[in-house]
Amino acid sequence: MSASPGARPTVSAIVIAMNNERTIARCIESLRWADEIVVVDSGSADHTTEICRELGAKVHVTSDWPGHGPQKNRALALATGEWVISVDSDEWVTPGLRAEIERTLAAAGSQRGYAVPRRSTFCGREMRHSGWWPDYVLRVFRRDSGRFTDDHTHERLVVDGPVGRLGAPIMHEAITDLDQMLGKMNAYSTASAHMKLDAGKRGSLPGAIAHGLWAFFRTYVLRRGFLDGREGFLLAVANAEGSYYRYVKLMMLERKP
Repeated sequence: MSASPGARPTVSAIVIAMNNERTIARCIESLRWADEIVVVDSGSADHTTEICRELGAKVHVTSDWPGHGPQKNRALALATGEWVISVDSDEWVTPGLRAEIERTLAAAGSQRGYAVPRRSTFCGREMRHSGWWPDYVLRVFRRDSGRFTDDHTHERLVVDGPVGRLGAPIMHEAITDLDQMLGKMNAYSTASAHMKLDAGKRGSLPGAIAHGLWAFFRTYVLRRGFLDGREGFLLAVANAEGSYYRYVKLMMLERKP
């Protein structure tokens, strides 16, 4: 794909998914202005792929799950637009962000990527503090200038060149209830412990306790989570538990032969 003179560059939207039938339609609907939508699905057992195809997305199904970073690079390899917007399945682009992206790309600046502020909800509450706002995430980039790290979780987008910032937010339904919170905390702490082990890090019980206490203090006090009401307290506790279990799991992994 290439842009005609005077038009904005072509844009590919990429999404990775698995069993996201509850949120995927909202995500894909918000991206239908893009020149193409590429969805890489890692074997959904629900109606995720059918919903994506019905909404015009190009769906590619993989038989394995290599982790968030490698899976997003698979989606990136399938994109053909000059620019790419990467959106998670529980996120959606607002009309204001769409307009700003199209206006910015048409202006043909020197930036190779753009970070956008992410507005997230936790158990139904829009979080304005706790380190969740403004949570700038790098999501819009030239296809030939960006690549995701190969991290299994908490992957990063690395862009070769200057990066600007946009003002309109991307929306994110991060956590809907406590069951989901506990499930994510368990999965992410396990993946993070393995990543730290591979990086040669070491864990201990005193260290796990210290990391947990620091995570709570940072979220609830330094990042003013107390202004987010009871959800701010719940998030601070969740961050503390996630950090604690990450290092406890790392400690236990070290003991395995």
